[in-house]
Amino acid sequence: MRKYETIIILQPDLGEDDIKVVTAKVSDVITSFKGELHRMDDWGIRKLAYSIKKCARGRYYYVRYDGVAEMIAELERRIRLDEKVLRYQTVNITDEPEKVVPEKKAPMVESESDETAEVEEAPVETATE
Repeated sequence: MRKYETIIILQPDLGEDDIKVVTAKVSDVITSFKGELHRMDDWGIRKLAYSIKKCARGRYYYVRYDGVAEMIAELERRIRLDEKVLRYQTVNITDEPEKVVPEKKAPMVESESDETAEVEEAPVETATE
């Protein structure tokens, strides 16, 4: 199974019952496809970068779960049909690269051979008339 996270932006003026309907729909899809729900966080109401459906603010929900690709297709289909949802985005986080710690570079030591390896310029001949 792959790891996914979805961020859902809901209309800001929804009541608790409406929010529970949407979150229950998400958790039902995950459990029906034998996925594993790890986390569902309410990030609260935040200002949007631009208005969506005449809403300047939106309620953000973060969902972290494991599942298969068919589950993602069904989850996004059900979210898309819900009028309470302004936007959503699902990201596969299975193959995130690990943070690489940069190695400390040793100070460069100039060797004597580099100084003697300089190329001497050839003398330029001039033509006289």
